[in-house]
Amino acid sequence: MRKKKKILVSTVISMFVSFIAADAVFAAASYPNVTAKSAIVMDTTTGKVLYSKNAEERRFPASTTKMMSLIVALEHGNLDDIVTASANAATTDGSTLWLTQGEKLKMIDLLYGIMLISGNDATVAVAEHISGSVQDYAKLMTEKAHALGAKDTNFTNSSGLPDPNHFTTAHDLGRIAAYGYKNPLFTQIVSTQHKIIPWAGKPFDRDLYNENKMLWIYEGGNGVKTGYTDAAGRCLVSGAKRNNMQLVAVVLDSETMWDD
Repeated sequence: MRKKKKILVSTVISMFVSFIAADAVFAAASYPNVTAKSAIVMDTTTGKVLYSKNAEERRFPASTTKMMSLIVALEHGNLDDIVTASANAATTDGSTLWLTQGEKLKMIDLLYGIMLISGNDATVAVAEHISGSVQDYAKLMTEKAHALGAKDTNFTNSSGLPDPNHFTTAHDLGRIAAYGYKNPLFTQIVSTQHKIIPWAGKPFDRDLYNENKMLWIYEGGNGVKTGYTDAAGRCLVSGAKRNNMQLVAVVLDSETMWDD
């Protein structure tokens, strides 16, 4: 029994560190050398923290913000609604789904565009459709975070674009991801590797490939979201499920996020 426990702990700590041979994982006896300024590994079922590094320090979340954008949309929106992109949405800075003013897409298609290729414009279109403005939508996001126990989190926008008052912690992002996995549609969207959605006015569709490499390089990888801004650094919330155990790992401001 003692030997089995040692093997399990070693495996959990090594999870998400790198895509390496199983015997190397089981042989690992020390904590990983994590380059991220903040990090955490959690069991989503129990909330138990399996690894932690500065997990309560406030940091900018970049596009990992979009986990909460998705959660709020799933709980407040109608997936079959037709959403019309405003000029504000179409001109949003950063990563894009290439929306044009007046373009119409189903809510569900926008949600895939948000989570697979990090469309900032799509988050604005969804936020305006549900709440009337990005500011009001961000309030819903913050309220939901606090209700989940992520009380050191504040959202000012739906995309994660830099703002001094837009912040979170690694632990809070872990809590948010853990909650998300309770929703089968959240799990389905964040674990999707490839999705084709319409592109009005074009002779072809939008062909979306998930930017989260963990879906390909880690056995059992099933989410969740990448992020980057100059202020936030490289950020990654990863999810993986093996033997009915769902874990989430968060690394914020990482030098080598795929290895962390």
